[in-house]
Amino acid sequence: MRWKTAPILPGSGCKHGWVGLSGLNLKQRLCRLQVLIRLFALRALLLSICQIIPLGGAQLLVVSYQLGQYLRMTASCDLIVFSDLDGTLIDHDTYDYTPAKSAIEAICRLSAGLVLASSKTAPEISSLRHDIGVEAWPAIVENGAGVLPPFVTACPDAGQYDAVRAGLAQVPAALRALFCGFGDVSVEGVVEMTGLSAEAAALAQQRSFSEPGTWSGTPAQKQAFLDALAAEGVTAQQGGRFLTLSLGHNKVDQMRAIIDTYEPRHTIALGDAPNDIAMLEFADLGIVVANPARAPLPPLKTEDAGGILRTTEPGPTGWNLAVLDAIARLELE
Repeated sequence: MRWKTAPILPGSGCKHGWVGLSGLNLKQRLCRLQVLIRLFALRALLLSICQIIPLGGAQLLVVSYQLGQYLRMTASCDLIVFSDLDGTLIDHDTYDYTPAKSAIEAICRLSAGLVLASSKTAPEISSLRHDIGVEAWPAIVENGAGVLPPFVTACPDAGQYDAVRAGLAQVPAALRALFCGFGDVSVEGVVEMTGLSAEAAALAQQRSFSEPGTWSGTPAQKQAFLDALAAEGVTAQQGGRFLTLSLGHNKVDQMRAIIDTYEPRHTIALGDAPNDIAMLEFADLGIVVANPARAPLPPLKTEDAGGILRTTEPGPTGWNLAVLDAIARLELE
């Protein structure tokens, strides 16, 4: 199916623009009109402000656009989609998200948002969030250890990361040697661990909250390692590729806070790894995305009752089909 597009209207929450009022139901038309009224009020307010605090034309356009996006987003929120990245929204091997483009565009047309939730850093997610066109929404970074607010691109303070590294340094040397974190290697080492380009690997090392790495020991040694970390106030989450160390927050903690802020009518979460389970089970609908590169997740809570679904297609292709199907079931279009 080919989606209709239209020029970007200042205040839209998606770079793909708004569709016109034709073809929308009454509820959707009222929502669009409500947003337009608020945007015109915002424009008048900004012009009044400029009489007091002079702004350059470019600055005014940026402020107007960003505040307009925020007003559109908070005027009415039918749905928030929370999505893991690697192996879920983006391909496990190629890091490509374009097979999911139709569903992303469908989300942007609705009174809905897409919140990226990943082990990636703020600089990594900031770039991807801009490319996808959802910079008006917060993003959950570093496995839930932190949040990147809307429109923010700067790297947050690294105090928590320094504390994690300090705790890691207190682990007995024999156990410490079995964990190789991003901070233990050069950019070339991160390239080898992840398959990222050198530029992307450098962004992955700009950490603020957590330390991902690989574990090369036995399960018993891993438990001893985790116990030693816990004594230093450091916790660990197993993701699809890496064991990630942090001071304790996870994806579902940040998910709850975002839901409390935006109060969506419906929530969907998509993921493929153990660190996604709590997020999948907390959403109204959790979708386990197939990932041939790793073992499937075990049966989850509410799965028998239909609260958890699984895709047959992997990665962004499965993501696309599942989200479009969920939107159709919710009758949001």
